Amino acid sequence: MRLAAAVLMLLSLAAGASAQQQHPAKPVPRAAPQPAKPPPKSPFTPPAFKVTVATEGNYPPFNYLDRKGLPAGFEMDIAQEACQRMNAECTFVAVKWDELVPGLVDKKFDIVMASLEVNNERRRRLGMSRRYYLSPGAFIAAKGQPFDGPSTLLRNKKIGVQKDTTHADWLDKSFRRSAQIKRFPTVADALAALTKDEIDAVFGDKVQLWLWAQKPEGNCCEVMGQDVKDTQTLGVGVSAGIRREDIKLRDAFNKALGEMIGDGTYKKLNAKYFPFSLN
Repeated sequence: MRLAAAVLMLLSLAAGASAQQQHPAKPVPRAAPQPAKPPPKSPFTPPAFKVTVATEGNYPPFNYLDRKGLPAGFEMDIAQEACQRMNAECTFVAVKWDELVPGLVDKKFDIVMASLEVNNERRRRLGMSRRYYLSPGAFIAAKGQPFDGPSTLLRNKKIGVQKDTTHADWLDKSFRRSAQIKRFPTVADALAALTKDEIDAVFGDKVQLWLWAQKPEGNCCEVMGQDVKDTQTLGVGVSAGIRREDIKLRDAFNKALGEMIGDGTYKKLNAKYFPFSLN
C-alpha cells in the first residue's frame, strides 16, 4: 500500500511539472515609463536675429575702442539701440578697414557700421541700410570773421580745400568764378595755412573741422555759415552695410532706425557727441 501511494504521488508531481511546461506562467506586465516633464518655458523671448556687428574702431567719435578694447562711439550706440529694438542678440567686433566689406560678403559678420559712405560700388556689392548720419560740408575761419552768413561774403577770398575730394568739387562748382581756391594735399595742410593767415577759410567735412576747432591748435577758429548738403556732389551720407540677400535683417534695421528718429532717441544719442544734428 505504501509503495502504491508513493507511485501515485510521483505520477502526480510529474503530471504537474508537464502541465507547467505546456502552460508557462504569463509574465507580469511592467508599468509603462512616464514621459519626462518638459523643461519650464523661459520667460524671455528668443532673439529674432543673432548678429555680429563689425566696425573699424579707429575713427573717433564715430567708432573707437574703449579702455577695455571694446568697440564704442556714436555708431556703436546706434547699433546697440537698434539691436534692442530688433530683438537681436548682437556681438561687436573691430576689424581692419580693408577687411570690412570682404568679411561681410564672406559672412564673417552681418552688419558693418564704420562710417561707410554710400556710393555706387557699395550699392552694387551690398544691401545698404537707410542713412543714419550725414556730416555736411562747412566753412571754418578765424573767430570774428563776417563769413557766418551768405556765401557771397566769401567772394574774392582765399578758400582752402583738400584736393581731389568731393569738397573740392563743390567749391569748383560754387566758387570757381568768385573766390580764389587753394588746393592742399590734406585737410591738415589747409588748416595749417589757415592758422598762418595764408588763406581766409577752409571748406570741408563739418565734423572734422569742428573736432579740429576743439583742439589747442584750432582755438583760433570756428565753424561758421550754413551747412552745405549737396547730395549730387557731396554724397547722400553714411549707411550700414548688410548683405544683399539679408532682406529681413535690413528691413528690421531700417525699421529700428526709423523708430529711433521718430521718438527722439536718435537726437539724444547725437547730442551726446555733437552740438549739431547729423540727421
